[in-house]
Amino acid sequence: MRASIIAVLTVALALALGGCSALKLGYGQADALVYRWLDGYADFNGVQGSRVRRAIAEWFEWHRRTQLPDYADLLARVEAEVSADTTPQRVCEWWDEVRTRTDRAIDHAVPAFADIARTLTPMQFTHIEEQQAKTNVEFKERATERDPKRRARDAAERFADRAEWLYGDVTRTQRERIAGAVQAAAFDPMLGYEERLRRQQDGVRTMRRLASLQPAAAEAELRGWIERLEHSPHEAYRRQAERQQAFNCRVLAELHNDTSPAQREFAQRRLRAWITDLRALAREAGA
Repeated sequence: MRASIIAVLTVALALALGGCSALKLGYGQADALVYRWLDGYADFNGVQGSRVRRAIAEWFEWHRRTQLPDYADLLARVEAEVSADTTPQRVCEWWDEVRTRTDRAIDHAVPAFADIARTLTPMQFTHIEEQQAKTNVEFKERATERDPKRRARDAAERFADRAEWLYGDVTRTQRERIAGAVQAAAFDPMLGYEERLRRQQDGVRTMRRLASLQPAAAEAELRGWIERLEHSPHEAYRRQAERQQAFNCRVLAELHNDTSPAQREFAQRRLRAWITDLRALAREAGA
């Protein structure tokens, strides 16, 4: 259930920060993609399906018109700094900027999401729990049961691939440094798995309660759940998540400071292309 709401609320931000060649096409198809994903969990009936499609379309219309210009401005600020070295603190500040925008998108979607969630039936909640159980098997195998060295290698490869998304080709030396940093980090994968289960169970319990509440109370209940997603009551996981964020900011800063002038120039060109596409998409909304 957590993934359901996050898919609705942040997919546009992910698309906006994706590869420019896919940005316009992906954004234009995002509403259908989100609906299919949500329907795969909740198995909407005809009336619900119409309401969900309408809510998603309205959210994306708002997002395109009001949020994409802000994303373009944010990336323009990033582009202005990318040619210089940075610090872990500055990387975390940029992350906070993104989180602020995600929170704004979430808040705008809460009324419609709460209204629709109040109509879910016991059979649909059973379907949601069954789908969650299926995805949890794969998640646990990938996150906790593989050889620790393989997990570290896979994590380093993902980190390097994301770096190439911005900087272009990453050198062998840079990849080795990323791998060394990831291998040196000590994070308990079981904490992440346990937190995933906690969030799912909390989400389903919360959604079940919404049917008996008036709209304002349902929205408040939903916002309480979202707050628990952002600030877990599980202290051990919360401490690990804070360490993970600090680690990510440090490694990203070290990687950026290790990039060549050519890599930084590549990043600037890519950012400018995204900015152009974001502003074009926003203008289309006002046409």
